[in-house]
Amino acid sequence: MNILIKDILSVLPDGAETRSVYVSDGIIASISVPPEGFIADKTIEGKGKMLVSGLVNSHTHAGMTLFRNSADDMLLNDWLFNRIFPLEDKLVAEDVYWSVQLAVMEMLSSGTTAFIDMYYFTEEYMRALGESGIRCAYSRGLQGDISDKTTAESKLKIVLEEIERYKNQDRLTFMLAPHALYTCDEWFQREIAAAAKERGIPIHTHLAESPDEIETIKERFGRTPIEQAEKVGLLSETTVAAHCVHLTESDIELLATRAVNVATNPVSNLKLANGVAPVPKLLQAGINVAMGTDSAASNNTLNMFRELSMLSLVQKGINFDAQVITAKEALEIASRNGARAMGYDNLGEIAVGNIADLLIIDLDRPNMQPMNDPVAALAYSVNGSEVETVIVDGKVLMENREFLTIDKERVYYEIDKICERIGTR
Repeated sequence: MNILIKDILSVLPDGAETRSVYVSDGIIASISVPPEGFIADKTIEGKGKMLVSGLVNSHTHAGMTLFRNSADDMLLNDWLFNRIFPLEDKLVAEDVYWSVQLAVMEMLSSGTTAFIDMYYFTEEYMRALGESGIRCAYSRGLQGDISDKTTAESKLKIVLEEIERYKNQDRLTFMLAPHALYTCDEWFQREIAAAAKERGIPIHTHLAESPDEIETIKERFGRTPIEQAEKVGLLSETTVAAHCVHLTESDIELLATRAVNVATNPVSNLKLANGVAPVPKLLQAGINVAMGTDSAASNNTLNMFRELSMLSLVQKGINFDAQVITAKEALEIASRNGARAMGYDNLGEIAVGNIADLLIIDLDRPNMQPMNDPVAALAYSVNGSEVETVIVDGKVLMENREFLTIDKERVYYEIDKICERIGTR
């Protein structure tokens, strides 16, 4: 399909300018000059609108969207072990399908076109993702230890079979996900790392999220979480390490040496009272810092515009430096850096040859006027509701805030039934 987005204020790598953008077969074919022989199947008028590269949510759990506003004002261990895990025990496969649909609706409507996820019920994820049209790097969370070696090995075997089964699905890639160092013993950590290395599969895991985790890992293994992950082979340039809040200087050096991608989650870390990640130090060390929302159970939104604003503002406040994490840096963290964490080098910027994952933002809003600095507006003025149209892989998934691939009313109906059954109300 050929799409012409005509005369629109476009946020390009070198600044914002009014341009026409030509999309063909899912790729940005040209900017300003029509490609030879280009005939638009669809023309979108850009007057009064802004074109932005889609945001990348680099760490979330879409299957947990059901638990939004049902596990609040709790510390991490209490939240996870006494509230979330018991709720998850009540889920059936179909629940996760509807939860993922709801998550995708929220992400699209607030500007996210791609995300890195960790959960389970893979078949339902594949169905929901395939129908919705969003881009995803999926991982099924793994937990286990040598005391039940047969079960742990079976889990890993099933995951590897699932990856093989679904590997050709459009807009979908896979990762291996040891849930955390405190839910996988050292033997299982090594097993997962070895399987990932042998098959060339990226790793997605939680690392150094809370003070309790730091103490638990130190007592169990005698080292920091980063040091333990390095020891068992979990750190590499294809690893996405979520959180990384509590780091030593040597931890940061190790993450940089291994070229690990760090997915910071500002709102979730604040809400669960886990602290603030040292993002400026990570960037100074040359680490690719991406950003995620974590789940709607701990955030409580999947809104990446809220996240990028919070990242910049909190870092300015705690560092007493108004120039730390600028608007431009925050936007890059939420888009280009997230694309890199997913393994894409042709995503996350409006540039010729890049994949056409794009947002059109309505500027006819009081909070968007006057439009003095478009990048600053994206970091500090946008709240997500201004997203009007979303294109993923050159296909329009939301137009004029109407979903074209998801039945919104059916999703709401099914979610209500599930919440009544599992007792989140």
